[in-house]
Amino acid sequence: MKTVLIVAAHSDDEALGCGGTIARHVAEGDAVYAVFLADGVSSRGGAGTAELDKRLEAAERARQILGISKNYYLGLPDNRLDSLPLINIIQPLEKVITEVKPQTIYTHHYGDLNVDHRITHQAVMTACRPMPNGSVRDIYTFEVMSSTEWATPSESPFLPNYYVNISDFLKVKMNALKAYELEMRPAPHSRSIEHLEQLTQHRGGTAGVAAAEAFMLVRALR
Repeated sequence: MKTVLIVAAHSDDEALGCGGTIARHVAEGDAVYAVFLADGVSSRGGAGTAELDKRLEAAERARQILGISKNYYLGLPDNRLDSLPLINIIQPLEKVITEVKPQTIYTHHYGDLNVDHRITHQAVMTACRPMPNGSVRDIYTFEVMSSTEWATPSESPFLPNYYVNISDFLKVKMNALKAYELEMRPAPHSRSIEHLEQLTQHRGGTAGVAAAEAFMLVRALR
């Protein structure tokens, strides 16, 4: 059995970026945990406790659908991670990593448009620097629609080199995304349910399967 940690800037990023892969890990007997750095709500005008509660409820529904063992919420300010000293992000993340002791981490692509995604990636790479007796062996980055594909293409493009066949888990991923219905957008938006399903078909076709999620392998130790 493997222990997997999803390090995401916001709740919903885990379902968008690797929901099918999470479901597959769980089906194969792996333990999966998720940590969300920012609250995902506080940057929105007029958002308050009620909106935060709805986001947390959605995250817990998605957790149950995907089979994630536990969600950790760091509660950092949304879309303002760049305003914090990086050490203030790394230290609470390190506590989660020390507790969970994951062998595999999935996190954001460094080139994403969303600043919280970029800072999350940087925090992961710092917290998971290769030290003796560290638990982390593999680090993968995922794509999140309405951020990865909207970034400046010449700056750190997302170039997948690792694919996970989620043909048997596509329905689970879609159900998790529906739990985040308040974060979804109507087609033809790239963060629509319709497009996200088409993306899994495109990534699957690229790899010769019905549906897949694509990643960039950042580090692997064997």
